[in-house]
Amino acid sequence: MSAALPAQGQTRRLVLSGTRGVVGRCRDFSATALADWDWLPPDGAGYGPHGGPHDAAENGTARVEFAPDEYGGWDERSWNESAWNETLDAPVTWDDERRAIAEDVLMVVSELVTNACLHAGGPLELVLHCTPDRLRIEVTDASPVPPRPRPHADPAVPGGHGLVVLARLARDWGSVPHGSGKTVWAEVAAPRRP
Repeated sequence: MSAALPAQGQTRRLVLSGTRGVVGRCRDFSATALADWDWLPPDGAGYGPHGGPHDAAENGTARVEFAPDEYGGWDERSWNESAWNETLDAPVTWDDERRAIAEDVLMVVSELVTNACLHAGGPLELVLHCTPDRLRIEVTDASPVPPRPRPHADPAVPGGHGLVVLARLARDWGSVPHGSGKTVWAEVAAPRRP
């Protein structure tokens, strides 16, 4: 798309059912929207079939590789620590910033959709509303129970950390009743234009 977003923004909706493969579908849908809204570099470099980063050393940068796991989430597959340390001193470009923010958005989408799968019978709808200054991500499900962080979740034990990740990546998040269920939403700031 590459044209400037209108001030009122643009909205994309994906109606969903069930839990099988839904995280990957939502990531693909979101990655396509991010590319259309110029939140990703034009070539989409670094993104695979599910919108996850490849392990690549392009332009002197290293990436962590992610691959779908058996639960429809994403597992870290490799880590190149020496290449990562070299990139810490490199100047951040607009393309780097867009990639980093896109990775945050895709992680937020994964967390919201996964939580709906684990705790609410699966998501009913994913809505992305993008304006020039932010992206609002909404996942609607059939459960009226609002999300609650687990008290004192042990960082060494898997599970129970999704809302902590969400709180760190999003500038704000919350939930609102929606029919007999709820909508959980999160907002991420847009990449700064050069």
